[in-house]
Amino acid sequence: MSLRSDSRQWGSVAKFFHWVVALGILGNGIWGLLMTGMAPSMSKINIYALHKSIGLTVLALFALRVAWRLYDRAPPDEPAPRWQRFAAHAAHVLLYGFILALPLSGWFYNSVHGYPLQWFKLFNLPALAAKNDDLAHTAHAVHEYLFYLLLLVLIGHVGAALKHHVFDQDNVLRRMLPFGRVRSAQSTEGKLP
Repeated sequence: MSLRSDSRQWGSVAKFFHWVVALGILGNGIWGLLMTGMAPSMSKINIYALHKSIGLTVLALFALRVAWRLYDRAPPDEPAPRWQRFAAHAAHVLLYGFILALPLSGWFYNSVHGYPLQWFKLFNLPALAAKNDDLAHTAHAVHEYLFYLLLLVLIGHVGAALKHHVFDQDNVLRRMLPFGRVRSAQSTEGKLP
């Protein structure tokens, strides 16, 4: 498999960024929802610190993913009705927006709450805003609701990929699977309604 994308499928670098960012966002989001119910303790402080470090890592990986995406060409869209291609592109724009906004909103929440922000205890990052107790509750709610909105778009994204894989039997999902093999053009012809 090539590092760069070709006319049939995404390259291994694009696949790596796709799956690592997806797993990082989902895992860290679920972790974030679970940790809020923990009783105050040193363990909770350490878990919050790890949550923040993973969020910053996802943000950095996402920036690298966008840079790679600008460098790497995308494979052409699979044949599909125009509305499906539009919906897919719109979902990707929304996903990119939420993936960027989620860690930034967490960073902002951390800033207005007045907490230091470290990346795996190696270095501190600057605050995005001054401490503001009145804004902290709203910033936390925005951070949490962005995760729920991301999940909604993600459910549509995954659902569409599975629909293409199971019912349409085309290469939409196979092109992004880490070890998937793309079917030949002949085996997918005539699948459109």
